[in-house]
Amino acid sequence: MKKFRPQPGFQVQAFRFALDPNASQETALRSHCGAPRAAYNWAVGWVTASWWQRKAEETYGIAEAGLTEWRPWSLPSLRKAFNEAKHTDSRFAGWWEENSKEAYSTGLANAAAAFDNYAKSKQGKRRGRRMGSPRFKSKRKARLACRFTTGTIRVDTGGRHVTLPRLGMIRTHEPTVKLLGRVQAGTARILSATVRHERGRWFVSFQAEVRRDLVRVARPDVAVGIDLGVKTLAVMADSTGEIRTVTNPKHYDAALKRLRRASRTMSRRRGPDRRTGQKPSRRWEKANAQRNNVHHRVANLREDALHKLTTAVTAEYGTVVVEDLNVAGMLRNRRLARRIADAGFGEIRRRLAYKTRQRHATRLVAADRWYPSSKTCSGCGAVKAKLPLHIRTYECDACNLVIDRDDNAALNLAALAVACTTGTGVAGDQDTAPAASNPRGADRKTRATRPRRKAEAGRAGGATLPHQQQTETRDRTQAEALTLW
Repeated sequence: MKKFRPQPGFQVQAFRFALDPNASQETALRSHCGAPRAAYNWAVGWVTASWWQRKAEETYGIAEAGLTEWRPWSLPSLRKAFNEAKHTDSRFAGWWEENSKEAYSTGLANAAAAFDNYAKSKQGKRRGRRMGSPRFKSKRKARLACRFTTGTIRVDTGGRHVTLPRLGMIRTHEPTVKLLGRVQAGTARILSATVRHERGRWFVSFQAEVRRDLVRVARPDVAVGIDLGVKTLAVMADSTGEIRTVTNPKHYDAALKRLRRASRTMSRRRGPDRRTGQKPSRRWEKANAQRNNVHHRVANLREDALHKLTTAVTAEYGTVVVEDLNVAGMLRNRRLARRIADAGFGEIRRRLAYKTRQRHATRLVAADRWYPSSKTCSGCGAVKAKLPLHIRTYECDACNLVIDRDDNAALNLAALAVACTTGTGVAGDQDTAPAASNPRGADRKTRATRPRRKAEAGRAGGATLPHQQQTETRDRTQAEALTLW
């Protein structure tokens, strides 16, 4: 899909509201959110069929020129092929007209993005772990979601209903005045809407172009270093020497007793069995719902606490320094994985990133992953060779400074803000500095959405190709990416 670029002075912001659909509306929502999975599976089967056919023909001794042509996976090509197949394919006969075309377009767009990520991963142009070829989505595990980009998408005047294509007017569980007021004032324009089922409820997220004025922070000249931990969620030390400690609420540990009891109760009921086709009992479904409520409450409490923490930090300091933690690697520690996941280290940095950039236009500095913030003395700068994790007090051998380990690390991170300003290369601004690691020759970060065709064509040859030529060029590039498949 085309990437939206907001107008000067506007920002793209999401507004999410819980829905209260009736029985017929919930059936329609499930149908619309199941259609993307069906379209995704069709696209994966349609594209990979040519791959397997070519491999079979190669075993017959057929020359390269006589092999079956690669089937393209660009979104325009998938849409064209799907529109031709939906009338004759038995998998869509009799029900595809019940849903909006946007439901199938959502699945096709996801398939096109999955094939693009796979091709870029094989070529070494995608950061992160290697991506395998797209696989079929299971009906039991696939997430229920559907995105609408065209049609009637609005927040109704009363402030308690939303209108979506083919679904009509649906009542919301909470007032929509925070978006409705901006729309009526002319400071917001709705771009798209995404319906999703999560945590036992239906939600709708509106992507809107919003005029937002930057808010000046309380102390713009002060930098703060944040050291994240398990026992203490965050230790914040600013450039003036003030140190604050944020205790870890440990929401999951607090609910672990209730969760174990609910899980034990559910295990004693007659649950589903896919091997024998056994259906779950009503008592099992009730116990499963009670267990899910415990999980949902923990997730909501964690999300609320992280929002309050990151909002308070970004509204006070002009520069925020955080660590570039390898959270995925830390989760491999079986003794600390549960508490690290409950703390939400990665989510804290993600929210700090967009809140500093979009709300206050302040700096977020990410310290190098190998910077010894805990081993360095915040008083004289001496660095210890080793500092085991069980030692919680830092004792400097050079200046005899005795300080808490986390406080020392936070002070060192706050001092990195000056190093970033002077350009010493010790730390880098997250928005401007290049990434330290470059796995497999990746030259840029992974895009969340596909780039615009005109910009892509301009970078390739300096001129804008017609739509048909752009599609053919992209299809040839896709075929070349699979020559080693």
